[in-house]
Amino acid sequence: MGYAVKEIFLTLQGEGAHVGRAAVFCRFAGCNLWSGREADRADAQCSFCDTDFVGTDGTEGGRYDDASSLVATIERTWGAARVDRYVVLTGGEPLLQVDATLIAELHGRGFEIGLETNGTIAPPAGIDWICVSPKGAVPLKALEGDELKLVFPQPDAPPDAFAALAFTRFSLQPMDGPALAENTAKAVAYCLAHPQWRLSLQTHKFLGIR
Repeated sequence: MGYAVKEIFLTLQGEGAHVGRAAVFCRFAGCNLWSGREADRADAQCSFCDTDFVGTDGTEGGRYDDASSLVATIERTWGAARVDRYVVLTGGEPLLQVDATLIAELHGRGFEIGLETNGTIAPPAGIDWICVSPKGAVPLKALEGDELKLVFPQPDAPPDAFAALAFTRFSLQPMDGPALAENTAKAVAYCLAHPQWRLSLQTHKFLGIR
């Protein structure tokens, strides 16, 4: 199987439970909830995405013929360090492409695998950290994992709709945009009143890194 990748880059994880951790981000092209074109945003199942996942023209982006060649690029991007290797498979929606062969190849090169998904596709076995980020009223097929990270507020996705699911950590992330300050205040208030939830901030945006 081949893989269409928007970009691969080394950074610090900017949000959620692993914030501050060095990671290679492998961003797959394509999503099942939005085309990525602004002309389609109003009718998309997810209308607030702020990520460019269209095409394969980013850093180390391209069409990789097999898992071995993709993982070789991820390994080269990580650099010389042999310990604490961590890769985040993201998108778009990575589970449109991530498969058992890629997971095995990454583990074979010593990488711990994190996944950021909208939860509409059941993940394959073997992923070390699964973070599900629900989008509106779209039904979830990933009903358990390590972290449920909810962008807040979403009228069709209140936190209490997910609080009983089998996740280890529940993160509430203020929706970016013109109302960010207001959304942050609302998220703080919600976390204080519902301590099951922890505040997640997009620290990479504060720091000016990817």
